Amino acid sequence: MDWIILLLAGCCECGFTFCLGKAKTCPPGLEQTLWYVGFGAVSLLSMALLAKATKTIPVGTAYPVWTGIGAVGTVLVGTLVFGEPAGFWRLFFIFTLIASIIGLKVL
Repeated sequence: MDWIILLLAGCCECGFTFCLGKAKTCPPGLEQTLWYVGFGAVSLLSMALLAKATKTIPVGTAYPVWTGIGAVGTVLVGTLVFGEPAGFWRLFFIFTLIASIIGLKVL
């Protein structure tokens, strides 16, 4: 169950980077403020879920998995939503990161 919680925490990390990206692209005002509020809320949720997961998963495993999920998810969001480039080397290193995350889970 804690691995599922850790996966959700990593997804929340993608969520708060998405909110940050949206806040950066909209004009100052209510919409931007709401994106920043979303950023704060999802950040807190992500940290709370990470803290819960580390009650049974070692921190040395949970933290890299959490940041790795966030990094991979953020690259995907950046590419699919914000139109960032997805060249060969970028994808190559994302796949090596995914392999590393799987390796930490297997150990």
